[in-house]
Amino acid sequence: MAKNDKNMSRDKEQVKNESVKEEAVSGETAKEETSRDRKPSRSEAKAEKKVAALEERVAELEKENENQKAQIKAGKDDYIRLMAEFETFRRRNAEDRLKLVTNASKETIKGLLPVLDDCEAALKILSTSGDEAAKEGTNLIYSKLLAYLKTKGLSIIEAKGQKFDVDFHEAVAQMPAADESQKNIIIDVVKTGYKLGDEILRYAQVVVGV
Repeated sequence: MAKNDKNMSRDKEQVKNESVKEEAVSGETAKEETSRDRKPSRSEAKAEKKVAALEERVAELEKENENQKAQIKAGKDDYIRLMAEFETFRRRNAEDRLKLVTNASKETIKGLLPVLDDCEAALKILSTSGDEAAKEGTNLIYSKLLAYLKTKGLSIIEAKGQKFDVDFHEAVAQMPAADESQKNIIIDVVKTGYKLGDEILRYAQVVVGV
């Protein structure tokens, strides 16, 4: 009998302990549910507002940064375009100035060609004269003038004895050729032709054998 009482007492103690455990677990669960269901405190709400404000500010800064990048790119493109336009203008300006100088030089030299023609004509006449002083003086003037003009790019177009070439010669007369080898060959030069650089300043006026 005493043994049964002891066993019953032990069973009651075990049931009591299990009940305490269940109550403890229920209490913890209730606390967790209460913690989830409760509203955020004032400090937590403030912190959340600050985080939201910071996120909004970061977004604004990122947008501003993108706008600035776009402005910098547009400015760089404008700078490159302006530099290209300036380089084109500078090159054209240099070319125009060179053309202006070349044309002025060309017209000046062209105006002196009749003087060369007169010198050549005088030398032909003086070649049959006995006036050596006149011959020497005229030749000196002609040589000096021609030498100066050559420094400016003037050159004589070779004609007499050359094959007739329409790119350099102008046929003003024709003469019967003494033989086949003289056909289409320049027999005489009526007026000397000149080039200025690679440009024809005046075609050589020639007599061609036919």
